[in-house]
Amino acid sequence: MIRLIDVHKEYDNGTKALKGIDLRIDDGEFVFLVGPSGSGKSTVIKLITGEIAATEGKLMVNGYNLNNISGRQIPYMRRTLGIIFQDFRLIEKKTVYENLAFVMRAIGASPKELKRRIPYVLELVGLDEKAKQYPGQLSGGEQQRVAIARALVNNPSMIIADEPTGNLDPQRSLEIMMLLERINELGTTMLVVTHERALVNRFAKRVVAIEDGRIISDETGGYYNGETI
Repeated sequence: MIRLIDVHKEYDNGTKALKGIDLRIDDGEFVFLVGPSGSGKSTVIKLITGEIAATEGKLMVNGYNLNNISGRQIPYMRRTLGIIFQDFRLIEKKTVYENLAFVMRAIGASPKELKRRIPYVLELVGLDEKAKQYPGQLSGGEQQRVAIARALVNNPSMIIADEPTGNLDPQRSLEIMMLLERINELGTTMLVVTHERALVNRFAKRVVAIEDGRIISDETGGYYNGETI
């Protein structure tokens, strides 16, 4: 569960990025976070992942109180999150399998766990026959599927997808969003940050709209009327 209570964030240069955000995301939800460039979306994500700290307010992430979390606890908190980026961020010199194995080994997974978990996740994202290929041999949509598998491989409670379809054409974008929906149906909480109005409006999900550092609407089965940026 994610909980932001009256959260403010002012950066060192005086920019007031968030101006009293209240947001609760329960386990198992699928939420779109939408808004124009500079609205505060990225700041919300950086707060949830512990990259930055709030100026004021309370923040809870999957049982961790980020107001008084210790430095040694942050890696454990982050293990409850899987992050998907717009630009994939795959290791080009490692195969698909090795990219996933690298992430699992980073938290001390055993060889047996790797052999069990990686084939399952690759099958889930439709890449079970691509395990030995390198990122450069894959299409953009396939690379994003690897990124999704990497986010999923350590079995996080929640996945945060930050503009996951930003580099893809409409058809691939739809396929990726349907995959995220399927993963959510299997029990993983999903927070998707996007400005792609057509995709948001195609899925009857909860839509949280942020503008100028404030939440301006929060509706289940919501509709995004914002401009595509």
